[in-house]
Amino acid sequence: MGEMQKAVTMAEEFGFSHVGELACETIKLLPDVRSMCASGQCAIYGKSWACPPACGTLEECGERIKKFKRGIIVQTTGELEDALDGETMMEAEAEHKEKFVKFREILGKQYPQMLALGAGTCRQCKECTYPDAPCCAPERAMSSMEAYGMLVTQVCQDNGLPYYYGDLTITYTSCYLLE
Repeated sequence: MGEMQKAVTMAEEFGFSHVGELACETIKLLPDVRSMCASGQCAIYGKSWACPPACGTLEECGERIKKFKRGIIVQTTGELEDALDGETMMEAEAEHKEKFVKFREILGKQYPQMLALGAGTCRQCKECTYPDAPCCAPERAMSSMEAYGMLVTQVCQDNGLPYYYGDLTITYTSCYLLE
């Protein structure tokens, strides 16, 4: 079993709903995704060390990604009672983020140089110190795939992993770049 298949198996056993290998050459960093950040759609732009502009330009993010050839994509899918089931959406998001952080610690022992990119903004601290003081927990901070300029649906599609799992589902997606 290859290294990436071992990582996929570990992530599946850890409890992610869906896991797939990621070929880093498929990653495209898109100015349009960054434009969505800057437009204020998530209201975190310019308010977090892990988000734009503090996480770096697309070129700087691309340079970090170039250090890697392979990785894994992990997803958590929740089943909704109806299209407005916000409670389940929030529970699935919290479950995904908790698993993502805990699994990052496990993978970090094997891949100390990995780049972990989460779903949504960093929430490792109650309040981010940006821009008034340095990040108080840089070893725990994590940018999202979107902060780096990735269109998550495209990353999934280009690596053979679905993004959409049917009506009345919500899926949160993250990745670990490992080698």
